[in-house]
Amino acid sequence: MNLEKVIFAFFIVLALTLNFGFFLGDIDNPVHHNVYELYAAIVVSLIATVLKFGDRSHIGAVLLATSLVADLQLIAAALVWGIVENMTETGMTPHAMAAIISLSGGAVLANVTSVVLLVTETVMVRR
Repeated sequence: MNLEKVIFAFFIVLALTLNFGFFLGDIDNPVHHNVYELYAAIVVSLIATVLKFGDRSHIGAVLLATSLVADLQLIAAALVWGIVENMTETGMTPHAMAAIISLSGGAVLANVTSVVLLVTETVMVRR
């Protein structure tokens, strides 16, 4: 067993599961979405992105692209959350929460694509 590949796959799957955990719940209910879970999803997603920099294959480039998309979506969600909480008089509204969760949903889709590519690459290597 290659420890480097285990760590690589661990962070890719962890990025997906944390992001999905944040995404799950009523889209406009802030009680269903924890800011610390979004923070953890961003940190793990950034770690997964850094781990993907070493692969120079075509599939490695696509994996890196999906990770960059997820990072961008999650960082945008955190920025929206921060702006809404700190720079508006109304605070968190259902409309703002829906925007944050929609951005997180885009990151979930990018992370699912990344995991599917990882599984596909693993199956191809075994043959």
